[in-house]
Amino acid sequence: MPVKRPKKPRVAIVGAGNLAGALAVSLRAAGYSIDLIISRSRADSVPRGRRLAREVGAMAVAGAHARIQSEVVWFCVPDRAIAGAAQSLLEAADWKGKVALHSSGALTSDVLAVLRKQGAAVASVHPLMTFVRGSRPPFEEVPFAIEGDKKAVRAARAMVGALGARAFAIRKQQKGPYHAWGMFVSPLLTALLAASEAVAAAAGVSRKAARHRMLPILKQTLENYARLGAPGSFSGPIARGDTDTIAKHLIVLRSLPGVREVYVALARSALRDLPSKHGTQLRRILKG
Repeated sequence: MPVKRPKKPRVAIVGAGNLAGALAVSLRAAGYSIDLIISRSRADSVPRGRRLAREVGAMAVAGAHARIQSEVVWFCVPDRAIAGAAQSLLEAADWKGKVALHSSGALTSDVLAVLRKQGAAVASVHPLMTFVRGSRPPFEEVPFAIEGDKKAVRAARAMVGALGARAFAIRKQQKGPYHAWGMFVSPLLTALLAASEAVAAAAGVSRKAARHRMLPILKQTLENYARLGAPGSFSGPIARGDTDTIAKHLIVLRSLPGVREVYVALARSALRDLPSKHGTQLRRILKG
């Protein structure tokens, strides 16, 4: 006799931005029914909510008019809006027995405490992935940091698993450094690439051309890092202890003072964390 699998819960998504779109589409593909896309009443939010709702076969509704029957409500709104969104939906459902999730990397599940007091189990469920307009990355193998109430954590782990992603537990006090880690590996990496384009422009290479010409070395660096780790993939004049070259770089970067600051900060970081030669001389040069 075949084993009867538990029915997947119905899901309401609060928000209609980049993460909400990627999550709703992927959850539907994984067999979840998306009941509602709940957006703000702002003129730019309502059309986005309607488009996403059509895409996943859901009903679009502004928050003030929401009537939530879904077993899971997933908040995909900016950090500053989560508590307010939860408060605004207090009367939209009987929260007893429901699961409420949010996807802030910095905030803990306690930001949904108002729903917990109404009987909901709450958790924070954050994907370590970047979501920008015009891109919907797949969730396969994406790590999700999860913390919260046991029932909500179980539900979140099941959903993350259905997406082909990888759940891992995180403590509330770890959310701050966890989110700073994410800042380093995507937004600040993008800032570094923007600074690199500025240096390329000083070398007579347009920003558009620089983006394309940097891709081979960027890809190889990431491949080396994945296979060999940071120490094994570190190369260049700091690794070699080439003091003359570093001194010349600092001279030519005087015309780009903001970029020069980035260079010096990263060079000092490399001397601290990565294998290098002539570290004492290089530190002296970087102070100049």
